[in-house]
Amino acid sequence: MSWLSELYDVYERTKQRDTDRPQPIAHTNQQVHVEIVLDAEGNWLRAEIVPKERAATLIPCTEASGGRAGSKPTAHPLCDKLQYVAADFNVYGGVVTSGFARDAEEPHRLYVQLLSRWAASEHTHPKLSAILAYVRRGRVVADLVAAGVLPVDLQGRLLGEWQGAKDDIPEIFKVLPANGRPQDAVVRWRVDTGGLQHGCWEDDALIAAWVAHYAGLQTQTGFCMVQGVEATLAEQHPAKLRHAADKAKLISSNDTSGFTFRGRFLEAGQAASVGFEVTQKAHNALRWLIDRHGSRRGDLVIISWAQHAILVPNPDSGSQSLFGDDLDDALTNDADVGEAYAQRLRRALEGYRSRLNDAEGVNVMALDSATPGRMSIAYHRRLPGSEFLQRLEHWYLAFAWPQRYGNTLHFVGAPAPVDIAHAVYGARVDEKLEATTRARLLPCIVDGTPFPRDLVLGACRRAANRVGLDWWDWEKTLGIACALYRGTHLERKYTMALDRTRKSRDYLFGRLLAVADNLENFALGLGGEHRETNAARYMAQFANHPLVTWRRLDSEQLAPYRRRLMARAPGFLVTREREILEICDLFDPEAFNDEPLSGEFLLGFHCQRSALSSKATSATTMDQAVAADNESSIL
Repeated sequence: MSWLSELYDVYERTKQRDTDRPQPIAHTNQQVHVEIVLDAEGNWLRAEIVPKERAATLIPCTEASGGRAGSKPTAHPLCDKLQYVAADFNVYGGVVTSGFARDAEEPHRLYVQLLSRWAASEHTHPKLSAILAYVRRGRVVADLVAAGVLPVDLQGRLLGEWQGAKDDIPEIFKVLPANGRPQDAVVRWRVDTGGLQHGCWEDDALIAAWVAHYAGLQTQTGFCMVQGVEATLAEQHPAKLRHAADKAKLISSNDTSGFTFRGRFLEAGQAASVGFEVTQKAHNALRWLIDRHGSRRGDLVIISWAQHAILVPNPDSGSQSLFGDDLDDALTNDADVGEAYAQRLRRALEGYRSRLNDAEGVNVMALDSATPGRMSIAYHRRLPGSEFLQRLEHWYLAFAWPQRYGNTLHFVGAPAPVDIAHAVYGARVDEKLEATTRARLLPCIVDGTPFPRDLVLGACRRAANRVGLDWWDWEKTLGIACALYRGTHLERKYTMALDRTRKSRDYLFGRLLAVADNLENFALGLGGEHRETNAARYMAQFANHPLVTWRRLDSEQLAPYRRRLMARAPGFLVTREREILEICDLFDPEAFNDEPLSGEFLLGFHCQRSALSSKATSATTMDQAVAADNESSIL
């Protein structure tokens, strides 16, 4: 229960903020579609359709309605669907939820009972009397139809679907979810009392009134396992943690006939008894953290927070999230790129260190759900702040490499787990496999466990298969594969810039392939041709049979391009031939063989390619590049 206690503390520390705070207890967020405006006596004034960008509305709820699901849900006490708020819903052909089929008026009776009880309590509010008076007149649907908000067919029944021209579609269909029907619209209230705040969801006094009223209705008491005291216990726990339509719960015991708790306990409360206020505040804090700082893709959500600073780096994000802007391209080609990146990273983390101390804990949590109604904590760690930042810094430094994500995003840093999943399995990876990969990497980042070897091999294999990938996908995969290989072989001390003294076989073969690619690509540019080089087409074959493939490239494939360069750019050809000879001289004769290459050849390829392109990127035209190479060959 430590995570509940931690989240409860977050709520208590942030509830006094004027803005940017968790939502109040006994409330939920709901997408509404229709807003009805009344005067202080409960008379109809007007109604309007709520645009999607303003549809998220804070509404009062009970424990049962806040996580309602199934065929017979209960009502919210103030804002709800038409079947609850409208007494004339059935008159206009509205179809109630299947659980209410035997008594179509039951949803409205439940709603009126809740609203009447609240309006008659000591925690009432003037707006409640106005809304209740209007609802009891039984004209909600009639007034909405007369106002043109709800469309009806020729028989005067609520329209189920639109079959006319797309340009003439009624506005209500534009704000409803896909395949939604007007009869499913959710209504919120605005009472014009002459004050500044007319909307019920904006009225702090009304919100506080419901919290006080609902807290007084709780009768079940017992031992709260979170606070360790006798308290009013929760009967049900909130849902809608990851998004407004999320039905999964972290704590649930509604199965009284199966094996949820039977066999160990006689009653659900014996398995877990949590105070009503504690669970409401903890879940609201969790929802707030997910919305504010969570990393959510599919069903898996990863969040991190500190006790006081609240915001800490999310380990599910790459190092680039710390900087917020791109590094200059020149830096990625600089010889000191590794040190420059390390200094920039330490400065970024220093801001967090100044606000955290060893005694202050940092929580990292991953939430996932195997079924629509059940959510699990897939991962939870609480570390001292300094240890968390130290492990995060180690990850960002160990797995850093110059990255290129398309034409616009070029940076030096560690890739995010989701990008690693895409590099290994492709951009169209299955959602479950992507989530599993992200979850596997979380202990590597936070706990320092070894990086999965199969992910490194998978990324290197895809990067070597250059022909099977789009240009942008291959560039991204190549950078990530280099980062993973470097991070899993720290003892070899790979640098991000070209290391001309490294004599390892695979690194040198990678350099040779990069020179061949550069030579042919330059020659193609001189001839006005735009296609893949032979080095690119043979990259996968080169990884499996480097010596045979290199000899074929060197003696056959590059011959016509050497002749073209000899005629039009001899200086360029001389420098590239010199580079090839220097690389070959570094080989151990026994290592110049045809054994398959490891992922290290990608590092040699990437570094050599960056070194060769640095001069070309500083030249603005082909003629300038040729002149620069001719001059360097003379020198």
